[in-house]
Amino acid sequence: MELQALKQKFIDIYGGSEEGIRVFSSPGRVNLIGEHTDYNGGYVFPAALTVYSTVIVRTRNDRNIGLAATDLPDRVCASLDELEKHKDLKWGNYQLGVADELQKAGYKLIGCDMLFNDTVPLGAGLSSSAAIEVVTALTLVALSNKANGTKKPIDMIEMALIGQKAENNYVGVNCGIMDQFASAMGKKDHAIFLDCKDLNYQLVPLKLDGYKIVIANTNKKRSLGESNYNERRSQCEAGLAILQKAFADAKCLGKITLAEFEKHGHLIEDEVIYNRVAHVIKEDDRVLASIKALEENDIKAFGKLMIASHNSLRDLYEVTGKELDTLVEEALKVEGVIGSRMTGAGFGGCTVSIVKEEKVEAFIKKVGENYVKAIGYEASFYVSDIGDGGCEKEAF
Repeated sequence: MELQALKQKFIDIYGGSEEGIRVFSSPGRVNLIGEHTDYNGGYVFPAALTVYSTVIVRTRNDRNIGLAATDLPDRVCASLDELEKHKDLKWGNYQLGVADELQKAGYKLIGCDMLFNDTVPLGAGLSSSAAIEVVTALTLVALSNKANGTKKPIDMIEMALIGQKAENNYVGVNCGIMDQFASAMGKKDHAIFLDCKDLNYQLVPLKLDGYKIVIANTNKKRSLGESNYNERRSQCEAGLAILQKAFADAKCLGKITLAEFEKHGHLIEDEVIYNRVAHVIKEDDRVLASIKALEENDIKAFGKLMIASHNSLRDLYEVTGKELDTLVEEALKVEGVIGSRMTGAGFGGCTVSIVKEEKVEAFIKKVGENYVKAIGYEASFYVSDIGDGGCEKEAF
């Protein structure tokens, strides 16, 4: 939907004129490698996509937040002084959770009406929730700063952390920081090498000369909060507690190297917990190898690491399933594909593949046809560029 149409939709819902309307957006993300490592203090390598959660917003004269979406009938009106009442909302709890965390952090928020327009596919593993959280935080703080005469730049890393806290504390999903960080800090044509232990990061140019990133959505219905995500996190915490017998100072699995794990991993006697920990520590090692490969412009080596990542997520972490495995298996049969893996939390969602540019059309056709034969319904495909993180914008 074009900007002018979004503004008119806002006026249709909330009344008034265009005066005072502002526009903000924040993108979804794809994680190229480094899965289920973020909440273990490990390394990730995400990139912001050119799909967005966009907010049309205007201040109001009371302490209420109005929420609406272009693709939903839901309407929410909540007082900034009674946010605890709304945790069980079917839609709107992510936004109100962000408002709650901002106020707890000391921000003096003001009332506003917000219209959300999302082009990030919902429930696909491309971080629609993080895009909503980051754009909500950015919007509310920008309005607050103007009302309160604050001129300092908005700290986008803090906005990412606020989004994560909202999802952890208000929504009840124990997510790590990667999704919100990528949505807030993305840069066009770059991926983010992020150390989740301390949020040190490096923007790495993504030179995919002659190749495209193709995302395939399983279209399997899933909910992250209802999945086994929290169980996996608990299993990793149990494994860390055991390894702390050998590494007393290790506060997270990301502090333990592959060589150290190979020496002391035998301390974990439970096979399932061992496998979960093995995936995380080996995945960290793959991220480091990936950065080296890309710095040496060895895109094929990077592709092999992506495949190894998927195999580990399938066999050790057990978060893929028939739909994701089918997409990867079929992708790797297509000429011109150098790497493919699931991306996101798993249990449905998306795969990311690196495909020779002239083979993209054939890739979508062949993988799509074979997926329908195996699964019984269609996958969706997106060819996306790498874009910028959250910002205020006047046009698309």
